[in-house]
Amino acid sequence: MAPSLAQAYRRRWWMAVTSIIENLFFSAVLLGWGSLLIMLKNEGFYSHLCIVNETSGTNRTMVQGSRWPSCVQQDEMLNLGFTIGSFFLSAATLPLGILMDKFGPRPVRLMGSSCFAASCAMIAAAAYDPEVLSVLIFFAVSFNGFGGICLTFTSLTLPNMFGNIRSTILSLMIGSYASSAVTFPGIKLIYDFGVPFRLIMWVWTGMACIVFLNCFLNWPGESFPAPEDSRYTKKIRMNGVVTEDKMTGDRYVTNVMIMEDTVRAKQQESEQRDSENTTKAAVPICHSVCSPIFLWSVLVMAITQLRLIFFMGAMNKMLEFLVTHGDPNLSVELQKEAEDQVAFYSSIFGTMQLLCLLTCPMIGYVMDWRMKECEEENVNISTSKSNSAPPKRDRNIQKLSNAIRAFIFTNLLLVMFGVISLIDNLPLQVVSFALHTVVRGFIHSCCGGLYAAVYPANHFGTLTGFQSTISAAFALLQQPLFILMVGYLGGDPFWINIGLLIFSLVGFLLPCYLFYHRRGLIREKAHLDVIAARQSEKEHDDLIQSDCGPSKSEEYGNIPNGQDPDWHTLSRVRIPGRWKPSQDVWGSAEMLTVLFLTLDLYRSQMEGRCSILTNHQSRRLNEEGGKSCF
Repeated sequence: MAPSLAQAYRRRWWMAVTSIIENLFFSAVLLGWGSLLIMLKNEGFYSHLCIVNETSGTNRTMVQGSRWPSCVQQDEMLNLGFTIGSFFLSAATLPLGILMDKFGPRPVRLMGSSCFAASCAMIAAAAYDPEVLSVLIFFAVSFNGFGGICLTFTSLTLPNMFGNIRSTILSLMIGSYASSAVTFPGIKLIYDFGVPFRLIMWVWTGMACIVFLNCFLNWPGESFPAPEDSRYTKKIRMNGVVTEDKMTGDRYVTNVMIMEDTVRAKQQESEQRDSENTTKAAVPICHSVCSPIFLWSVLVMAITQLRLIFFMGAMNKMLEFLVTHGDPNLSVELQKEAEDQVAFYSSIFGTMQLLCLLTCPMIGYVMDWRMKECEEENVNISTSKSNSAPPKRDRNIQKLSNAIRAFIFTNLLLVMFGVISLIDNLPLQVVSFALHTVVRGFIHSCCGGLYAAVYPANHFGTLTGFQSTISAAFALLQQPLFILMVGYLGGDPFWINIGLLIFSLVGFLLPCYLFYHRRGLIREKAHLDVIAARQSEKEHDDLIQSDCGPSKSEEYGNIPNGQDPDWHTLSRVRIPGRWKPSQDVWGSAEMLTVLFLTLDLYRSQMEGRCSILTNHQSRRLNEEGGKSCF
């Protein structure tokens, strides 16, 4: 049985830590394609294409330490598998977002872990007879990409349970997703020590089953509410703190107010449907999809995704060209050197993917910059602001400012990566590896933070999925670009990198539009502040007039019969002296007057008289017979 939302809230740190580990080993592992490609070639996947085309003069070589040949046709076929897998890794987010918004993350995560386990089992089975079962690699990478994005996408909703550090936790999730490219280089290291490839895949299948079990035991059946969701409540409790004066020995008890976040169960089904219908009617999904911010973000993400995916798919060929410089007549020594250099730098690239786990919290810190100084959402202006308290920052404006800084910084790093990729220097490419890793983690964190800041929480999954699907479809262009590079250009990636660098400059248009949109919000907020200030001044003037102005009902002796005298009534009675409502300390004469008035009021109520007895009436009663009011 699935745990309740309150139980999941108490286990949120366990779920966060395990999600980071699971993303690291089971999410986007296909991004470490360079190391997996070497192992697949060593195991003979699609090597029969080289044997068939041996008589037609195909560029055919032998992989070092392997009995299987290698050729361009094999590279193109395996790169097609990577293209399909990377497509599912991104394109599946649209249906997953819709399903997750409707059914919650639990069933999606269970399905994802099952698909990942099935993909590892298919790769292990295909390795028994690669000449016949090589076609299974396409199904395996498809299941691998789909299962990985299920695990990643469901973990992106978990940071909603962490309040003000939501963007930081979200960046850790995205960082672990981006760092999962280190998994296949780590597996290749184990493979180089002599562990059979099939055994590694079967063990990995069993570990994926543990992910399934962890999700089954700990993840709730409903979605995680955002901090502004009605299911979040503030629990306030008073704690008594005892302090002791060291000089006198006196003890003091101070009450300290502690505010805690709690999550309560869902509303009744009818109330929930009404609230959902009201929210969706207020902001329809079509309005969010057609907004300029979303359209610009889709364009920027599509170009960036193509740039990053093409580099990962063609990296081995790029490194080989930097060693051989396209020489068609390779000597044995040069061929061996090229293979060693490609394996060495592929391992470096895979190891550097761990930088995502370290650098993504940096962009999360940028997205959370000064958010604690902002005013709370859905708070009445008249009650939240005081004359003595300094004005707080607007939350929406601060979110946009943080997003502008994050996108500008990420685009600068992307341009630097494109420039270094053009330089014909093999050791310098280590810098491009680092920039590639950082940009890949930053861009997803920026988009996720932007959508969470600008759009309603119930649109986050659909918008993220829609954007990822378009980006994945655009990234399919990397396959014809790869064929163009290894065919017509003879393995030289220079002109393709030039074109991608020019397209990368489009990314600066998004922060420019965000800056324009922020100016509009600032003007709107200034206009609302002016209106609120005028209204507050008017209410203040009315209050002063009602409290201090002359009125017949405030004269002494005109309190209606049967009305209980209270402090508010007595404070409005006109008493001798130049008393003003703003005075904090009254004189002794005023206090005595109020005390006598109080006694007269109680005496008049006990006799049922219509008004307070005046001094003249009291004297006449005493002359007639000395009647007492008691």
